[in-house]
Amino acid sequence: MTDRTTKETFLAAFAERDRRGFADDPPWLREARRAAMERFAELGLPTTRDEEWKYTSLAPLVETPFDLAAEETGEIPAEEALGSSAGSSSWSRLVFVNGRHVGKLSTVRPLPPGGRLGSLAEALITDEEMVRAQLTSVGDKGEGAFGSLNEALWPDGAFVHVPADTSLEAPIQLLFVATPFERPRVDHPRSVIVLERESRAVLVETYIALGPGTYLTNASTEIVLGPGAALDHHKIVLEGGQAFHVGRTRVRQGRDSRFTSCSLGFGGRIIRNDVDVLLAAEGSECTLSGLFVIGGRQHVDTHTVMDHAQPRATSRQLYKGVLDGRARGVFNGRVIVRPGANGTDAHQTNKNLILSDGVEVDSKPQLEIFADDVKCSHGAADGQLAEDAIFYLKSRGLDEVAARTLLTHGFAREVLGRIRVETVRKWCEDLLRGRLRGGRVAEATP
Repeated sequence: MTDRTTKETFLAAFAERDRRGFADDPPWLREARRAAMERFAELGLPTTRDEEWKYTSLAPLVETPFDLAAEETGEIPAEEALGSSAGSSSWSRLVFVNGRHVGKLSTVRPLPPGGRLGSLAEALITDEEMVRAQLTSVGDKGEGAFGSLNEALWPDGAFVHVPADTSLEAPIQLLFVATPFERPRVDHPRSVIVLERESRAVLVETYIALGPGTYLTNASTEIVLGPGAALDHHKIVLEGGQAFHVGRTRVRQGRDSRFTSCSLGFGGRIIRNDVDVLLAAEGSECTLSGLFVIGGRQHVDTHTVMDHAQPRATSRQLYKGVLDGRARGVFNGRVIVRPGANGTDAHQTNKNLILSDGVEVDSKPQLEIFADDVKCSHGAADGQLAEDAIFYLKSRGLDEVAARTLLTHGFAREVLGRIRVETVRKWCEDLLRGRLRGGRVAEATP
C-alpha cells in the first residue's frame, strides 16, 4: 500500500522540525510558526468539497509519499546547468536550490543606501527588526492550508527592500531551482518584497526543474507597496512534468501605487496560482495578466482576488489559456468592491484557446459590489482557432501548420505584449516558442 501525505504527516514533520530545526529562530518567529501550524491542523489539506478547490483534485499529490523530513539542499548545480532559465546576465539574480539560497550562483548588482537584496533567512540575522516588521504586517490568518504550511515551515526565500525615491533600472530575478532527489520532497520558499514611497523595481520570479522527479513547491510571495511605488512583477512556472506547484502572491498597495503582474504557467503536473491584491488606498492601480500553455494531462488553476477597499482605485485583469491533449484549466476571478469604495473601475477577462477535444475549462468570474458609482465588468470566452482565419492565411501561401502556429502565437502574445520591460518580454517570448511547436502543445518535460 502506498504511503499517503496527510495532515498527520505534516504535523509530525513540523513537530520534529520545531524540536530541532527551528531552535535558532527568535521567539516571536517560533510562536508565529506554531500558530500557523495550528491553523493548518484545523484546516487540513483541501479537497474538491472546498469551494476554493472545487475544480482541482489533489489526489495525485496526496497519494505521493513525500519525504517531509528532507532539509538538505543537495548537490549544487553548475551555473551552466541553469541555461536560458537564468534570464539575462544584466539582471541581478538570487538563486535558491531546493528552497535555500546559494550565494555562489547569485549575482547582486550594487544597491543604493538602505537597499536590501538577499536571503530572507540571512536577513533574519542581519536585519531582524526590519524582517519582523514585514512578516508580522503581512501575516494573514485566513490564507488557507498551503499558506499556513508555508508560514510554519519556510526555511528561506528572498528579501527585497527598495528604499524611498529609488528606481532600480535592472530587473531582479528570483530563481528557484528544483534538483532530483531519491524521494519526493517538499519545499516552502517564502519571499518578502517591500517598496517604499515613490520607488520603482522590476521583479522576475522563476521556478524551474533540473532533471526528472516528483516534488511539491509550496511558495508564498508577500509584496508591500508604499505610496506612489511601482512594481512590475513577473512569475514564470517551468516546473518538471511530475511536479506540483502551489503558489500565492499577496499584495498590499498604498496610495497612488502601481502593481503590474504577468504570470506564465508552462511546466508542472498541477499548478495552482493564487493572486490576492488589496487596493488599500485611493488612487492605486493594479493590472494582472496571465497565460498558461499546457498539454497532456496538465492542470492549471488560477484564483485571483481584487479587493477594492478604498475609493477611486483601478484594476484590470486579462488571463488566457492554451490547452491541448487532455489538459484542464481553471480560472476564478473575484472582484470585491467594499462599502465606500466609490469611483472603483474594475474589469476582468478570461479567454481560452482549445486545441483538442479532450481538454476541459472552468471559468468562474465573480463581482461582489457594495458601493455606488462604480464601473465593473467581466467576460469569459472559450473557442478554437477560426477556420476562416486559417483559410485566409493559407490563401496567402502558408501551409496548415504554419497558419495554426501563427494564430496560436498571436492569441498568446496579447498577454506577453503587456510586459513593458523589453528584455523580460523577449525572454518570455522565447519561452513561449519553446513550448509551442507547430501550433500544438507538448506534455511538460518529464
